[in-house]
Amino acid sequence: MLESFSKCLENAVNEIAKLPGIGRRTALRLALHLVKADKTEVSALTSAIDNMKEKLCYCKCCNNLSDSEMCDICANPKRDHSIICVVQDIRDVIAVENTNQYSGVYHVLGGVISPMDGVGIHQLKLRELFDRVEQGGIREVILALPATVEGDTTNFFIYKNIVEYVPMISTLARGVGIGEELEYADEITLGRSLNGRTNFEQVYKQK
Repeated sequence: MLESFSKCLENAVNEIAKLPGIGRRTALRLALHLVKADKTEVSALTSAIDNMKEKLCYCKCCNNLSDSEMCDICANPKRDHSIICVVQDIRDVIAVENTNQYSGVYHVLGGVISPMDGVGIHQLKLRELFDRVEQGGIREVILALPATVEGDTTNFFIYKNIVEYVPMISTLARGVGIGEELEYADEITLGRSLNGRTNFEQVYKQK
C-alpha cells in the first residue's frame, strides 16, 4: 500500500487512476512525474484543468465543445453549412477534421441509442438535429456513426425522422471496419470513407 510511504501520494494515485484508460501502475508513474516536476509546470497543468472546467461549454448549434457560445466551425463562414456530418462525440469531430477532406459542419449527438446502457433518444441531441434540418437549407446529412448495432439503430432512427426534409442522406463507405470507432481509423482510410460515402437508403435496403 502506498499509504505506507505517503498518504498524499496514495490519494493522488487514486484520483489519477479514475481517469479512463489509466491503471494504477500508470497512475503511479504520472504521480511520481508530477512530484519531480517543477512547481510552475504543475501549476500550469492544474490551472489549465481548472480553466477548462470553468470556461469550456457546448456549441449552441452543433453541441461541439467550444470556448464560446458558438464553436469556431459553426462560426466559420467558409464552411458549407448546407452539409451536416452527424457524429457520436467530439473525438469523431477531431478524427474527421484531421482528414482535411470535409468542409461542412457537424452535429454531435453525445452518444448512440443503446438501451442496454440506458441511453435512449432523449439522452441524445436528436431533437436539436431534427430542428436544424426542419428549418431548411440542408442539402445533405452524412451519418458518420460507429459501424455497430447501436450506431446502425441510431442511423435508421435519424433517417426516418429527416428523410422528408433532406435531399441526400449518406453514410460512410465501409472502409471503416465493422465495430470500429472513427477516432481509431487512420486519416487516409477515414478520408476515403468520407469521400466515398453512399446513399443511406441504398445501404439500408441491402440489409
